[in-house]
Amino acid sequence: MKLGLREANQYFSKAIKAVRAGKEVILTERGRPIAVIKPIEDTHEPDAALERMAAEGLITLPTRKGPLPRFEPALITGGPLSQTVIDDREDRA
Repeated sequence: MKLGLREANQYFSKAIKAVRAGKEVILTERGRPIAVIKPIEDTHEPDAALERMAAEGLITLPTRKGPLPRFEPALITGGPLSQTVIDDREDRA
């Protein structure tokens, strides 16, 4: 859609309705195109952001869909960690 500057000024809501409908609006001055108003890409979608980062090589997308397996903490035997650190420091002193 093309609009002259005067028409765009008078009917700005018409231009915005066209942009919301996914169309580009070309603004002209004396018949020459000078600007474009176009819809912006929705980059707030989580999947879109992940796909963009994967395309840039920043992350690797998961190969499986669905929930992650349940986390099971590892059982550690021995004394408390704080006592282990104290013992280690005493050995160095």
